[in-house]
Amino acid sequence: MACKTQITSIFFSIKFHFFLLSIINSASSQQILNTESTTNRTTTEDCNNRWIHIRNLPSRFNLDLLTNCSEYPLFDDFCPYLANHGLGPKTHAKSRSWYRTDPLLLELVFHRRILEYPCLTDDPNVANAIFLPYYAAIDSLRYLYGPDVNSSFQHGMELFDFLQSDEPGIWKRHMGHDHFLVMARPAWDFSQPLNNDPPIWGTSFLELPEFYNATALVPEGRAWPWQEHAVPYPTSFHPQNLAFFEAWIQRVKRSKRTTLMLFAGGGGIGATPNIRRSIRNECENSSINNNSSRFNVLENNVMYSKICDIVDCSNGICEHDPIRYMKPMLQATFCLQPPGDTPTRRSTFDAILAGCIPVFFEELSAKMQYVWHLPEEKYAEFSVFIPKEEVVFKGLRILDVLMGIPRSEVRRMRESVRDLIPRVMYRRHGSSLGLRTKKDAFDTAMDGTLQRMRERLANILAR
Repeated sequence: MACKTQITSIFFSIKFHFFLLSIINSASSQQILNTESTTNRTTTEDCNNRWIHIRNLPSRFNLDLLTNCSEYPLFDDFCPYLANHGLGPKTHAKSRSWYRTDPLLLELVFHRRILEYPCLTDDPNVANAIFLPYYAAIDSLRYLYGPDVNSSFQHGMELFDFLQSDEPGIWKRHMGHDHFLVMARPAWDFSQPLNNDPPIWGTSFLELPEFYNATALVPEGRAWPWQEHAVPYPTSFHPQNLAFFEAWIQRVKRSKRTTLMLFAGGGGIGATPNIRRSIRNECENSSINNNSSRFNVLENNVMYSKICDIVDCSNGICEHDPIRYMKPMLQATFCLQPPGDTPTRRSTFDAILAGCIPVFFEELSAKMQYVWHLPEEKYAEFSVFIPKEEVVFKGLRILDVLMGIPRSEVRRMRESVRDLIPRVMYRRHGSSLGLRTKKDAFDTAMDGTLQRMRERLANILAR
């Protein structure tokens, strides 16, 4: 019986893998057709300085890696979230724009979207940028959680060897300065020094001299970015046409903001002083006084019913369930974005999507990260900054800071946040022409990457 069960399990696994690859491969064929039809509508003049060549990599660097989606016991099974080319399954059967998106699959989302980029070229010699469709973060799982944990310094070397042996002139033309890839984990996870013995957390991909010249698009960069550049975490909102997008914008505008400030996240329950603990303490000790003029009308004759609300997202329960936190965010004026294990948070982009003004506690959480998508000079227009040291060690109350902002300023900030929504969302692949007129997170990332390439190559030629 045990043998029969094992054979059945193996058969199911093989069947699933072939099913997965057949879907991806057939979808890729359709993507190429869509790409060709899109490219035909774009003139050469429109694509001046915007040509991208997609490097043809063996499937072991991308599609084959997806068949291991349930192979790492220490890491969550991400097989259910491969649907819809990495957007994940819909939140419910009738959902039109909302998906259970896993941030790890940003590499699939970019790969799918770049296949319909209007300025693709088969000739690498005329390309302004070369895209490497390598699923680096997914491949890193075998070093972080799998059997290759003690050889994490080798992460990326197989790819580099391929680039040197297969049409090496593509890489050598600019020594990798015109190459870019997406890595769907914080840069810290790829920054283990090569000489660490024994190895600690992370792989050494970004420490390899071989890839110093390439550009990595990551959801979080280091404080001294050279190789990497931060792009937004994917939210769960992926509209496919202009009507769905505009319907969401109208919902954001109509939302009654009955909560002053909201924190959606985990942590802050230990004894060690930190910003999350301070937030929890302040929320738990706050009480509303409806007779006080300080808490009267915010806008639309709505009064605050809560000073602070907490959506407990401990143990990752919110990651694939946007219903848990999006409605509370729609009802909140300010969304608190304290750093956790790393400075950045996906919640920042969920908050912007809900029209909730983000409140940052350190500059590396966003201001020093997403300069293409959230311009540094405009942070005061759409966000609030409160140094975490002032809150944790000097007793500054977040409530006092936020209540000190004039209501007219709050309304203006909310308008600025709404203006940012297209720039931080990833629209669904194959979206309507009307929606494509609004540049989303992918479009903005491509513009930034191409500009980065032009500046780098200009500096090289000027030497």
